[in-house]
Amino acid sequence: MSAAVPTAPVARASAERIDELKESLAEIRQRIQAARPSQGATSQPTLVAVSKYKPASDILACYDEGQLDFGENYVQELVEKAAQLPQDIRWHFIGTFQSNKAKILASIPNLYALQTLHSAKGATALNKVLSADRPALNVFLQVNTSGEESKSGVHPLVRDAPESEVDSAELVQIAKHILTECPHLRLQGLMTIGSLSESLSKEKENEDFRRLVATREVLEATLARAGFPKDSGKWGDESGRLLLSMGMSSDFEAALAAGSDIVRVGTGIFGSRPKKEEVKA
Repeated sequence: MSAAVPTAPVARASAERIDELKESLAEIRQRIQAARPSQGATSQPTLVAVSKYKPASDILACYDEGQLDFGENYVQELVEKAAQLPQDIRWHFIGTFQSNKAKILASIPNLYALQTLHSAKGATALNKVLSADRPALNVFLQVNTSGEESKSGVHPLVRDAPESEVDSAELVQIAKHILTECPHLRLQGLMTIGSLSESLSKEKENEDFRRLVATREVLEATLARAGFPKDSGKWGDESGRLLLSMGMSSDFEAALAAGSDIVRVGTGIFGSRPKKEEVKA
């Protein structure tokens, strides 16, 4: 898609701020390349620059450096930024998804992915309001790999569990619902927000990442057994592989080493964020 001009003028960041963002973005890109597994990597990892609470001028500065994927947590903020900024930006919604916001999200023409789907109800609501004229919207099922009550998401799947237990799991039921009942959605992959303790631990394997990798393995096998093989073209990337979105500013290198396809980096690029009440003030 060719670049499009913003629908409204966006003030440019200062020269100092632009240089700061260029340097931060370049550093993150270099670290991503260095952290990629030397073997087994079939594609370039996707960097989603998380621009929550950051001005459109910051996003535009990164866009000018070739960054196209941006993530937002709040629907209204995403709507406002999408209206101001180039239409070839690929927006990822990474905040808590509520079914009553589906119509607003569906109105964003360059919404590329919703990474926080966690119910069949939400999938149905989103599918209902998406235009048949647009490509199917990429969706990721959010998995609560840490088991924390404060986090959204469905339970992960476990290797070697009985088939009957796997088939009845909520994650599998939602995936099948998308594949059979939601033609305007494409099940692109799985996403997790790991626990802080796992993120900060450098001494051992990150259990959140390990659980998401295992969940993908089990889900892919289960879908194939249910009549949706990898080459069906109904889920995953072009090769029929479910993508993993895991890893943020503090742990994206460990996530890449564990097999992540998408990392979500905000502070590492844009710097610390103001509190929500400070943004509103």
